[in-house]
Amino acid sequence: MPNWGGGAKCGACEKTVYHAEEIQCNGRSFHKTCFLCMACRKALDSTTVAAHESEIYCKTCYGRKYGPKGVGFGQGAGCLSTDTGDHLGLNLQQGSPKPARPSTPTNPSKFAKKMVDVDKCPRCGKSVYAAEKIMGGGKPWHKTCFRCAICGKSLESTNVTDKDGELYCKVCYAKNFGPKGIGFGGLTQVEKKECD
Repeated sequence: MPNWGGGAKCGACEKTVYHAEEIQCNGRSFHKTCFLCMACRKALDSTTVAAHESEIYCKTCYGRKYGPKGVGFGQGAGCLSTDTGDHLGLNLQQGSPKPARPSTPTNPSKFAKKMVDVDKCPRCGKSVYAAEKIMGGGKPWHKTCFRCAICGKSLESTNVTDKDGELYCKVCYAKNFGPKGIGFGGLTQVEKKECD
């Protein structure tokens, strides 16, 4: 049946909603004065509304009615809410009580896995997080630990070398582990004559 001479019908009072007084939520129109929580009758806006099928609630009442139940699912961190919702007409104690959730998740999230598998810096032994990670020698390092083991010079990808799990600048590596002899970073001819 066509809707002659008016706007949509309000999802709460079923009267015509004209454009100037219309609030839309979940594909339905409401008067500004009818846009209230179905349980506690608080005025709602786009930041406080939570819709469930054709019903609208404030986020608190929605959580009480449709959110998780049991120990640890209260209003604040670590709280147990004893609010049954009776004063709101929510009747939350339907059926048998649900068992509490296990304390360790059976399917840990990607974030939880990363928190457990955090890499350790070979130099200081502390955790290396993505924001401070530099890879060198196939291992993660802190930016502040990414230094030559001998001279302490800060390293970059262009001047880093590794040996036995430790980082060195190219100069210290050549002096300590490079080929020895004349022309190979060892003694010069002048130094060699002085030693003889």
